[in-house]
Amino acid sequence: MHTPKPIELGGQPIAGGKFPLICTPLVGRSFDKLMAELDVVLPKKPDVLEWRVDFFEQIGDTAAVIAAAIAIKSKAGKIPLLFTRRSTIEGGERIGLVEAEVITLYKAVCESKCIDLIDYEMANDAANVAQVRAAACDNGILLVLSFHNFSFTPGLETLAGKFLLADQLGADVAKVAVMPRDMDDVLTLLTATHQASKKLRIPLISMSMGPYGSVTRMIGGVFGSALSFAVGAASSAPGQVPIEDLNTVLGIVNTSMGHK
Repeated sequence: MHTPKPIELGGQPIAGGKFPLICTPLVGRSFDKLMAELDVVLPKKPDVLEWRVDFFEQIGDTAAVIAAAIAIKSKAGKIPLLFTRRSTIEGGERIGLVEAEVITLYKAVCESKCIDLIDYEMANDAANVAQVRAAACDNGILLVLSFHNFSFTPGLETLAGKFLLADQLGADVAKVAVMPRDMDDVLTLLTATHQASKKLRIPLISMSMGPYGSVTRMIGGVFGSALSFAVGAASSAPGQVPIEDLNTVLGIVNTSMGHK
């Protein structure tokens, strides 16, 4: 049986090799709201936290961003932190920074070493991708190169190309998220995930979004997706399910398939 690749930090699989991991987003718009959100999320024991910094009202203040990241890490203990500015083109919040300023922020956050993983869209300018890759690599931070389509699901060949491109661009993890129009699209995403998990040198994350795609968040690991996003306090994308429900489903799936 094909064994998909887990996401590792420091040469060790996150959460002792649990597969797939559960990541919960943090979307608080202020420092106080982030801390309150953590109070709700942490008792639910996610495997990874994602800070969606594009929701943060002080995103233009690098010192405030780093201070908040340090506070999140301090409160979260050993739970890895994924740092994400999602662009508006790929479903993120509008921010007052141009891309050059985002790159500067990313470099500063990487240099502060207050995060464990960082997400950047592979559709960005190649020179910007290279700068983020260098900043992450120089500071021991994993780079997630991502692709999102909130309008439709591209064909199987296109999805395969996105996974491969992330690998070719030097990602540590490849991520693809798309919107289905029907269940055929969901099957296309799962097929692309299964095929890519057998070919890529790196672990991958995939999901089909919205109501149709919610099933991929529950069984994506069967097809090779190393991580699924679940709601701890608030959702960051359509189709995310509560972490309690996802834990239940994953437990049933893993037991039924003879996994630990």
